[in-house]
Parts: sequence; C-alpha cells; structure tokens
Amino acid sequence: MNNQIVSVDLGSNSFRVLKYDCLNHQIISEHNEVVGMADGLVDTGIISKEAIARVIKAINHSIEIINYNPKEAICVTTAAMRKASNSQEVLECLKKETQLDFKIIDGDEEARLTLLAVKYALKREKIESDNFILLDIGGGSTEIIVNCNENYQAKSFDFGIVTMTQKYLKSNDLQKDLENRKSEIKLFLDSLNIDFKKFPFVATAGTPTTIAAIKLGQDFFSYDRNIVNGITVNLEDLSFCLNILKNSSKDEITKLVGKGRVEFIEVGILIYKTIFEVFNKKESIVLDDGLREGVAINYCLTKCKD
Repeated sequence: MNNQIVSVDLGSNSFRVLKYDCLNHQIISEHNEVVGMADGLVDTGIISKEAIARVIKAINHSIEIINYNPKEAICVTTAAMRKASNSQEVLECLKKETQLDFKIIDGDEEARLTLLAVKYALKREKIESDNFILLDIGGGSTEIIVNCNENYQAKSFDFGIVTMTQKYLKSNDLQKDLENRKSEIKLFLDSLNIDFKKFPFVATAGTPTTIAAIKLGQDFFSYDRNIVNGITVNLEDLSFCLNILKNSSKDEITKLVGKGRVEFIEVGILIYKTIFEVFNKKESIVLDDGLREGVAINYCLTKCKD
C-alpha cells in the first residue's frame, strides 16, 4: 500500500496542500496560497467567479509543485463553502476543471481534525498535551476546543478574520462585536464547568503563526514552520505586532505577512487578543499544524492500517 497521502484544505482565504508520510507521520512537502475565496461573500452570499478562477489557478499550481494525482487527494473545504448559496455549483466546477473532489465539512468535524493534528504536533514538540485549550482562527469561522485527556468539547463560532473584516471595514462596530463574541465564548466555557487555570492555551492558523514569526524576526518569505512550532507568544507580542502594523507601509506589511493577508491581519490579532482575555491567559503556545495535517493523519489512521 502506498504510505503517502495528499490532503487539501480550501479555506475562506487560504489554500493549503500537504504530502504526508503515513508510515513515519512526517510532512514530505507542502504548498500554501492565498486565494481569497470569501471575498465579497458577506455582501453577496456567493463565491464569486473571480474567486473560483483564483482557486483553480492555485490548484493547478499546487499539482505542478507537489506533484500529486488530483483524483487521489483527500480534499476538504470549510466555512466559506458552508455559507455560500452556490457552494454545490462551485464544487462541481472545481471537480470538472481540476479533478479535485472537495467535501464540505461542518464546524464539529473541522474541530475534530484540527485537534487530531495539534495532539500529534504537541507530542512531536514534547509539550504536555493531556489538558489544553485550542484556538483555531479561520477566515470564516473560529473553533475553540477544550481537550481533557481523551475527551474534548468543541464549538465553532460564526466569525473569522475575513468575514469580520468585510463586515466592519467601513464601520466602527468592531470592538462592540468583539465584546459580544467574548460573551458568546464565555457562555460556552462556563457551560463546561472546568477550571482552566492549569490548561495551556494553544493556538493554530495564520494569525498566531504570523505573530510568532514576527517575534522571531522572520517575515513571509523567510517563514520556517519548524522554528515557529512550539513558540510561546504573549499579549505584549500582540501589542508589538499591532504597533508595527500601524507604523508600516502596505509594502512593508506585505513583506511581513504575505500578499492577500494585509487587510485581515489586524482583525486577526484583535480576535486573538479577545480570546486571550476570555481565557484570562497571558501566553499562548503556537503551532503551524492544522486542518490539512488532521485530514492526512485521520486518513493514515483509518485507511492505512495493515
């Protein structure tokens, strides 16, 4: 049996591909691109033709770079496709044009697969991983997972860096909405009746990894996930990044965070800061591993057993 698998995660803003070694649980190669699939989604309720064209271009590019058979890849897509009224039409188009067969997964499955990846990552980084809180800030949704040994509770919240940015780009209601989101998250946490004081706060996805990279003196072009993984960031690091953003030109910010992320990074940091406050935490462990790794590991555990 072939012990290699390719997993594809088509998110609201990012497109991520991974070639994974099931036997040794190691990444062979990876490719990431910003595709802006959720651009205009808040206003129109649909995935635009322009966004579809960007996704198709990114898929074809990834096939060249990673060298994989699109018919054999395990492909998932998340919040933007869950929300779009033309999602089935878009999926049919992508399959016809690229042969990638995407499955829309719900927030619960997204949380389960992301948690699976993070558990493996914590073990790899030799970080105690029995009890922890996990945050995954996406483009169209935000998942919070509370892991207690072999059990976990998860909730997907209907906001992300892209949708929140689009919604409040021309208004001053962002802080008010973040306060409302804080109350919503607190209700979920209170319902669990757990003392979180000794639970490490773990965060994955683009915003936390960008902050960790900036803290390490990296930029988008020198980003090294192996160095970022396991790094701790604190509230001062978030303030430092916000200050850099306020005092830098668009070109300087693009060099730091990458094209297609410039307009969303500030809102991402503010969401991250809000979660820090809800958890009453002063620091957070950052990991690059997320959904696409979870999809690959899940496949390895269920399909590659001898």
